[in-house]
Amino acid sequence: MSKITSGLMSSLTDNWATPLDLFQQLDKEFGFTLDVCASKDNHKCERYFSKEDDALKQDWKGVCWMNPPYGDIIGDFVKKAYESAKAGAVVVCLVPARTDTKWWQICWHATEIRFVVGRLKFGGSKQSAPFPSAIVVFDFENGEPDRPVCGPWERP
Repeated sequence: MSKITSGLMSSLTDNWATPLDLFQQLDKEFGFTLDVCASKDNHKCERYFSKEDDALKQDWKGVCWMNPPYGDIIGDFVKKAYESAKAGAVVVCLVPARTDTKWWQICWHATEIRFVVGRLKFGGSKQSAPFPSAIVVFDFENGEPDRPVCGPWERP
């Protein structure tokens, strides 16, 4: 098993760089102003929060991109995305499609859920992730929806 695949399968890390083509396509649509889960080496926006900044203690404003750590803390990030949207931000999240988890229940309050067709390759990896992904959009400009718009999403 390769080091990358081994890490994905065994959770040696919970941080996986956003696939650049996926980010660029979504950035064209949303126009991101803040990357809330990044590092000096992998940030996608000029303005970003690193682990040292502790994004969970920061105000998320504007149009935010979130590819959170995929470990136990993911639920805290999804909750923060939801709360930030209720306060006026737009937060677009790349998360594992873990519909059986407690944190996923927050996603059902999203404006939109796009289930990614196929498996993503994170951080320039040659191996696809061993889990499905979803794009979860929290944008409550017109109020919180009764039910999110859901469907498959395939990158062109």
